[in-house]
Amino acid sequence: MLDELGVDSEDALFDIPGSVAFDGEFGIEAKDERTVRRTVETLLDRNDDVVEFLGRGHYDHYVPSLVDHLADRQEFLTSYTQYQPEIAQGFLQALFEYQSMLVELTGLGVANCSVHDAATALGEAATLAARVRGVDGSRVLVPELLREDDRSVLENYTEGAGLTVDTYPMADGNVDTDALTKAVDDDVAMVYAENPTVRGTIEEHLDAIGEVADDYDALFCLGTDPVALALLERPVDVGADVVVGDAATLGLGTAYGMGLGLFVTREDYLRQVPGRLVGATEDDSGRRAYTLTLQTREQHIRRERATSNICTNQAWVALRTAMHVASLGPGGLVELAEDAVVRARDLADRLDDVSGVQAPVHDRHHFREFVAHVDQPAPAVADDLAAEGYAVHTLDDHHVQICVTETNARHVDGLVAAFEEVAK
Repeated sequence: MLDELGVDSEDALFDIPGSVAFDGEFGIEAKDERTVRRTVETLLDRNDDVVEFLGRGHYDHYVPSLVDHLADRQEFLTSYTQYQPEIAQGFLQALFEYQSMLVELTGLGVANCSVHDAATALGEAATLAARVRGVDGSRVLVPELLREDDRSVLENYTEGAGLTVDTYPMADGNVDTDALTKAVDDDVAMVYAENPTVRGTIEEHLDAIGEVADDYDALFCLGTDPVALALLERPVDVGADVVVGDAATLGLGTAYGMGLGLFVTREDYLRQVPGRLVGATEDDSGRRAYTLTLQTREQHIRRERATSNICTNQAWVALRTAMHVASLGPGGLVELAEDAVVRARDLADRLDDVSGVQAPVHDRHHFREFVAHVDQPAPAVADDLAAEGYAVHTLDDHHVQICVTETNARHVDGLVAAFEEVAK
């Protein structure tokens, strides 16, 4: 490899600044376990003890204890990827159930058993669109309010695939369908929209977005999550070709980085799906059996001809999500989703009665979260709220975003009282 590249050593393949390059010494004094534990506890005690009303992609739903008890079984924790079906039937069946749940929630034909996170899933959707779209196209259209982290990962994916990322306008928190129509042309490979949006609004014109994409033979990719899918329009009914998002809104709780990328698409694109797929078959005795299938799409087998660079996944997190969904059942999942609408609406109504606060900013239905306008400078309001023990997102000079779920709902009275103190 070095000869082919014309370099003398492996070091020439890397450009690592000297300030961070490892020189053989970490410079960390060796300590006994008790001292290390005491040091870590001291550091953790310095963290602010606040109640989080944060959202924007990271949502904290109550995870039943049975998920921890079952998922922490040794046969699950010690399993990396289930290459040997003869010893992994239980885990494979659970992953097959996870895929089946997503298929039922979306109405689309095939789901994989996870990619890394929601941003990775979006990147994989863009490269899939470039491969399967009937007419050449090099642009991916995303909403202007897309989360910065998602946009960054998407651009990393598209740069190597010869794609470019452009934005289209939003109107009052939702897609400006007229502006989107003007932005789409034959050079668009994929149109991406979210429901709920990053600001918590429920998108009202998904069918129109799907029609615009279809008119130009572009793929329509929809970002969402399993809780929202239980209540909102099924993606298949609004013309979605691919559904991506974070499935770890169930099963994991807020992890601030750790996620579970859901990826569901039409059966037409089965062989183009990134990541793992669990399939059902029969063994030589006629009994139902499960196995990883269609792995020839993947990097570790096809190398540079692979459809995706994904060659690991979040199987254990998908297992937890499947357990959580199963424990809720269809009725429990719908109830959780309905509560996400009611709690956001009720808290926005209460904050709107506070002097110096207008909520919600967007005159729409909301899911879990909403944006509020504050007359005082938003950074100062957020700092004062933190001093009172509550954390919210600061969006700009006069807007904050607030997310409420069943895990922080009991603190709503305190949050409202804190707003009354700091927002006047």
